Amino acid sequence: MTWTTGIGLIAATALILLAMGRIPICECGFVRLWTPASDVSGSSQHIADWYTLSHIIHGFLFYWLLWFLIRSRPVGERALGAIAIEAAWEIVENSPWIIDRYREATIAIGYTGDSVLNSVFDIVWMLTGFWFAWRMPVWLTVLVAITFELLALWVIRDNLALNVIMLLYPLEAIKTWQGG
Repeated sequence: MTWTTGIGLIAATALILLAMGRIPICECGFVRLWTPASDVSGSSQHIADWYTLSHIIHGFLFYWLLWFLIRSRPVGERALGAIAIEAAWEIVENSPWIIDRYREATIAIGYTGDSVLNSVFDIVWMLTGFWFAWRMPVWLTVLVAITFELLALWVIRDNLALNVIMLLYPLEAIKTWQGG
């Protein structure tokens, strides 16, 4: 039942994104497992990219949040809650309002939003992080999150923390630094 509901939530998210006019896959016409930092146009269009690390960290955070709020519920139900939160974010993130905000407040001037494929896999990557946080000690999960944040910061000059800061309270100094 939990698996079916989870798959249903992910499928519903894909259908909503398609109804919003999101492209199913990259306009390039093919699917890549990984999009490197040098392929800015392909970022957020394929299965994974440097922002995948942020979605895995979402899974860590959602696991801990839902454990704190509803730890008496089975982990499968908490995973469904995490799917619902991530799915809601994928829908909001691909709305014109947030896409325009990314263009205005960050260095993502040409950002056009995610493909549906990328959004679906963002949810899957979040679930990977959720599972990791469920199975691994807290210290290891925190260490992996810090490592992911520092790695993304080093490679693409962006990460989950900077993404949140720049969406909520853009700082020109960060934008300038990210621009290289």
